[in-house]
Amino acid sequence: MITTAKTHVGYREGAGNRNKFSAAVGRPAEEWCADFVSAVAQESGNGTLFPNTASCSNAKDWFQRRGRLSAYPAIGAQVFYGDSSARYGRGGSHTEIVTGYTHDWIHTIGGNTNDRGSATGDGVYRRTVSRHSSWTDSYGYPDYPEGIVCADPAWKGKRGVVYFGQEASEADIPNGGGTTTPASKAVTIDGKLYGPGAVGPHVTELGRMLVAAGCSAYTEGPGPKWSTADTESMRRYQLKIGDTGADANGIPGPKQLARLRTEYGPRTHTVAPGDTLSALATTYGTTVNALMKANPSITAPDTIAVGQALNLP
Repeated sequence: MITTAKTHVGYREGAGNRNKFSAAVGRPAEEWCADFVSAVAQESGNGTLFPNTASCSNAKDWFQRRGRLSAYPAIGAQVFYGDSSARYGRGGSHTEIVTGYTHDWIHTIGGNTNDRGSATGDGVYRRTVSRHSSWTDSYGYPDYPEGIVCADPAWKGKRGVVYFGQEASEADIPNGGGTTTPASKAVTIDGKLYGPGAVGPHVTELGRMLVAAGCSAYTEGPGPKWSTADTESMRRYQLKIGDTGADANGIPGPKQLARLRTEYGPRTHTVAPGDTLSALATTYGTTVNALMKANPSITAPDTIAVGQALNLP
């Protein structure tokens, strides 16, 4: 769908709204944003997955009747624009095809528009639109055989759905199947398992670092058992540091984990000869009580040993 839409970027209409997309779906020259989506769907072999209509409102209703309308973006979805003050009501003013999304924006290809996003423009354009604008109303999810990548948390767990809540692109489109995240195997780093099936305090530590990095997808925790929230939080961090594709699959790689630890991991100090808790407290701007709380194994201030690794609060 998206590949076919790309081939038409740059197309311009003739006088009086004459355009090849309306003609392709058997309609006269008219406002043709919905005709563009219908024609691209037919051309790409997805004609039965989209409504064949010139009306954005009717197209929105078509998806809603099938239980496939969402307030969250998806790759290859049909996005509907228009707020409650618009002539045709919410979602009835304009429509385009979603090619990607981030936390704040959607990337689209649309017909009968222009660089400013007009619903009565002159051609096919690539656009970047505010995801949270009141004008960006809803998204129709086509029932693609290969599945769909979406940001709707209510769709997590459905067959063929890949859930990426914050950011996704064409590279994330699945090859088919029924997982809620791309098929990613757990990895072993420094003798510890990270990914599905991983359990232990190192998983909790990873989660805390991801929270400190501002990449939290947790509604509770983090805890010692690997969850989909760990995968999504790790993916957010991978995207934050500029990794993409297979390097942003929600499972840490050795270099990613090392960087995360360096940037957001707990600080430590290795006890040297002559060190005391009171001296270390002064050096690191903390207190003896705080150091003891961060290191439960210390039962008295004078029990630290040379070579011992201390957590710094």
